[in-house]
Amino acid sequence: MPLVTSKEMFEKAYKGGYAVGAFNVNNMEIIQGITEAAKELNAPLILQVSSGARKYANHTYLVKLVEAAIIETGLPICLHLDHGDTFELCKSCIDGGFTSVMIDGSHYNFEDNVELTAKVVEYAHSRGVVVEGELGRLAGIEDAVNVSDEDASYTNPAQVQEFVERTGVDSLAIAIGTSHGAYKFKPGQKPQLRFDILEEVERRLPGFPIVLHGASSVIPEYVETINKYGGSMPNAVGIPEDMLRKAASMAVCKINIDSDLRLAMTAAIRKYFAENPAHFDPRQYLRPARDNIKELVSHKITKVLGCDGKA
Repeated sequence: MPLVTSKEMFEKAYKGGYAVGAFNVNNMEIIQGITEAAKELNAPLILQVSSGARKYANHTYLVKLVEAAIIETGLPICLHLDHGDTFELCKSCIDGGFTSVMIDGSHYNFEDNVELTAKVVEYAHSRGVVVEGELGRLAGIEDAVNVSDEDASYTNPAQVQEFVERTGVDSLAIAIGTSHGAYKFKPGQKPQLRFDILEEVERRLPGFPIVLHGASSVIPEYVETINKYGGSMPNAVGIPEDMLRKAASMAVCKINIDSDLRLAMTAAIRKYFAENPAHFDPRQYLRPARDNIKELVSHKITKVLGCDGKA
């Protein structure tokens, strides 16, 4: 089975009231943990690569690792560029075998965002690749994404229909209160998603797939383990999973998860070295890290996304 686009995945997810997980990947163990969980649960899957991951692991290595995962699992897998910020980056990924790209023009004004996004859509669609655009800006830090609280902004529902019609995007990332990274909220601040914005977007774009970025829940178990073995993450708070499940039952068809993967992996490695300080074989400390990734993804698929059995 070749790589697929997210088009059919999103059509089924919208009608079925669930979301597909878009998991960020950086190396072999992360890809293995994610895809082993998805195979056991027969879940559709989006593996996404940031520009930072591309620089770290190399485009060709990542594409071949994902192709290997398809051979091993037989799952429908979409390979997606996360937060592409230039036409040239999107073009490189399209030409290099990706089946989906995100062009993030949210840091531009509306007209410039439309112009850039439409240019990427024209190039991508002529080559059978789908495109995700973004309106609104999420706060937080993750790889090359760095947006202060002051510069963050909710999506304006009055703009979404015009944006989609003028650009031709296949899905739209919106800002309703999620945030990149593990430090999503100030101390004492209560996590809250603006479901009123999501409902209005859904009303203006009936049947259109919506995307949530910055949707890691910063699972306390992993944070506690990291802190126990020398970490310092006292203010790490994520998005409550019941809120994400509600969003998945509405117009949200794709939920991005990155920070939780990093925390799961780091927790396992810190714990391993604390208990086995003299060991130095990467296979020994990366195995429990991979197992943690698998456990986390299984949890997300069944308890948050609701896409188990939907491949």
